[in-house]
Amino acid sequence: MLALVVIMVILLAWALVAGRLARFSVTMPLAMLVAGVLLTAGPAPVFVFDLGFGAPDGVVGQAEHIVEVVLAILLFLDATEVPGGVLGREPRLTLRLLLIALPLSLALAWVAGVLLFDGTGLWLLLVLATVVMPVDLAPAAAFVRDRRVPERLRALVNTESGLNDGLVAPVFLIALAVATSAEAEDVTHAVRDAVPSLVIAVAVGAVIGWVAARLLRRVLDAGWTSPSALRIGVLALPLLAYGTAVVLGGNGFVAAFVAGVLFEPAARTLPAGTLHLTEDVGELLSLALWFVFGAIVNRTLAIGSITWQVVVFALVALTVARIAPVVLSLAGTTIAPRDRLVLGWLGPRGIATLVFGLLAVVDLQGPETELVLAVTVVTVVASIVLHGLSTGLVIRSYARRAPS
Repeated sequence: MLALVVIMVILLAWALVAGRLARFSVTMPLAMLVAGVLLTAGPAPVFVFDLGFGAPDGVVGQAEHIVEVVLAILLFLDATEVPGGVLGREPRLTLRLLLIALPLSLALAWVAGVLLFDGTGLWLLLVLATVVMPVDLAPAAAFVRDRRVPERLRALVNTESGLNDGLVAPVFLIALAVATSAEAEDVTHAVRDAVPSLVIAVAVGAVIGWVAARLLRRVLDAGWTSPSALRIGVLALPLLAYGTAVVLGGNGFVAAFVAGVLFEPAARTLPAGTLHLTEDVGELLSLALWFVFGAIVNRTLAIGSITWQVVVFALVALTVARIAPVVLSLAGTTIAPRDRLVLGWLGPRGIATLVFGLLAVVDLQGPETELVLAVTVVTVVASIVLHGLSTGLVIRSYARRAPS
């Protein structure tokens, strides 16, 4: 109960001074992370979280389900928040980022892992690549909210961040399933099982997203429901898609993402604010996860699993493996060279990386667990610092170039 009180006090304090702190590029995820680090550090911390690493199966299972619920809601929201349709206002540019830049980024991160982590399995290195590459705008949210930045760039980076984690999710799950398979037959079995699982997930997500959107519209027009009840119904959709897919043997994450994609067109015809409850719940769950992440940072530092190879890998993932593919994929377009570099640089890592990393830690064992945890911690912390502090500089540079 004390943890709940402290977290609520932090949220209230943030609400009072958010505008002031924004001037110094201090974001809410950064504030919650710092609070988590300070309150879970030392021999007698204020809070002690049982993170489930090395715990009995029941404890691990509970922790895993909580993390999965958070990811399902966020994937659904990402799919519904894309401006201008599924692929945004400029679908050709979006497809370049998703079908050219994203695969190249995963490949570069995988190659960096091969060079840095000698003796590590290739499938585990693919797991690491999928953990560190999904983009989450939370550490650099000011970029898409500040009108001094050209609207075209804000819409493009917002669209990309809303879709790329949903595309990375099936690759991550397949790589993780194979990485945890001990024998060649198990590997073949894992790959073979992944295909029907994805098919079931797509079908479940499509049906739930499409049918629910039209049902909600019709009952609203008929006067059978109210806006508040409508918001509750929308909140149920990602969890319904996730749970139904899991029960039928499908992938819950993919189902939640597809449900959001199919729900998005109809969502634009629903009353303003229909998604607000789902957004607020997702935001609160994310902030709680950032707080817990502080305890994970302390644990990782305590066991000393952060090596120079981990630091270099994280920096490569945040810079070269992101910037070069984005610049290359946008070559020959009307996006100016300077803007391509900005889009490449503004690829912060946040909740998606954290959740994928924790899910991998739950399934892996031994040194592999410590490696994934260390990479996750260093990548997310470095991104919060680098992207959080640089966002203000990027915005001010655009403000100086803008016409008076």
